[in-house]
Amino acid sequence: MIQGGDPNTKDPNKKSEYGMGGPSHKLKAEFNPKPHTRGIVSMARSNNPDSAGSQFFIVVKDSNFLDRQYTVFGEVIRGMEVADKIVSAPRGQNDLPNERIEMTVSIIDKPVH
Repeated sequence: MIQGGDPNTKDPNKKSEYGMGGPSHKLKAEFNPKPHTRGIVSMARSNNPDSAGSQFFIVVKDSNFLDRQYTVFGEVIRGMEVADKIVSAPRGQNDLPNERIEMTVSIIDKPVH
């Protein structure tokens, strides 16, 4: 999986705090039966199910051990090759990519059905 949404990662001097940042509020878990198959987007959290904030992860291969333990709220419908490229990047300490990788959003001008 790849993970994003941590505001601490905007500061390269806070690497020791990566994975721990977020908003001051927490979101209540909303578990559902949607399986964690390739492309699923879920809320990242600590051990407390109700501790999610801004962080999320994208599943790059089926991970049924995550089912009903994390809040699934989306699915990648196109562009999964970007996640594959990120997960394949050389990594070092704490599984962080050796070079900074930023995910950005592009606006789709037509709804996808």
